[in-house]
Amino acid sequence: MKIKHLLLIAAAALMLVSCGTNGQEVVYMQNIDQIPSAALATAFNQAGDFTIKPGDMLHINVAGSNEDAVKPFNKIQYISTIGNSSFSVGDRTTIFYLVDDGGNIDFPVLGRLHVMGMTKLKLEEYITSLIYPRYLTEKPAVEIRIQNFKVYCLGEFAAPGIIQAENGRLNLIEAIAMCHDLTMQGRRDNVMLIRTDATGQRIVKRFDLADANIMLQPEFQLQQNDILYVEPNKYKKRTVWSLPPLYGAAVSIFGTSMSVLNFILLLTK
Repeated sequence: MKIKHLLLIAAAALMLVSCGTNGQEVVYMQNIDQIPSAALATAFNQAGDFTIKPGDMLHINVAGSNEDAVKPFNKIQYISTIGNSSFSVGDRTTIFYLVDDGGNIDFPVLGRLHVMGMTKLKLEEYITSLIYPRYLTEKPAVEIRIQNFKVYCLGEFAAPGIIQAENGRLNLIEAIAMCHDLTMQGRRDNVMLIRTDATGQRIVKRFDLADANIMLQPEFQLQQNDILYVEPNKYKKRTVWSLPPLYGAAVSIFGTSMSVLNFILLLTK
């Protein structure tokens, strides 16, 4: 029986060694202390706004001290809250601007504007320059928000799915947090970002979450309709699909040997 016990202990040890880990691969941004604070601050300040693309839905508000003067530049409608009459009291709601396939929006008074490829800040400045001083004597405040800023998270997230940024700004770590982190079976050294730019061209970027330098990369700041994919690690792949041929042969031989040994032990009793 001692031989049988020794074989069982050896098999268990072999399995532990093959699946063992020191845990370092699940630690994020391990070299964060090595990055100068000035570099992090610069990266934060240079983090660009979202770039406008076809299919975006924009909320554009033009405000000023003279409400009647800026009213023609706001596309609004009234939603009835009391009664069914068109003359009933209601709440004001904004109608969004849909960026068409050509990258244009139809803006009140100003007409068709080509906005594709502009950032939020650039478009705010552009609309302001078209309105003031041609139509208004006072410089208006133009605010733009994107209503359909969504990021698609697939693979080994604890809660994969579609997440949305209310303020139109989202970085990689924030997206991971909104998906309740990665599972223990997710590869943290190869997080894939798939992005479609304003011209329709796809860009693929990979991140190693153990390296804090990802925060200095421009792709760290996500854009609308980005896709994040976390692939399973090698241990998860083995359990989902099958053992590699070498492991499979070893397990088969080990099982056969144990059966033969048990048979011999029974005969010698």
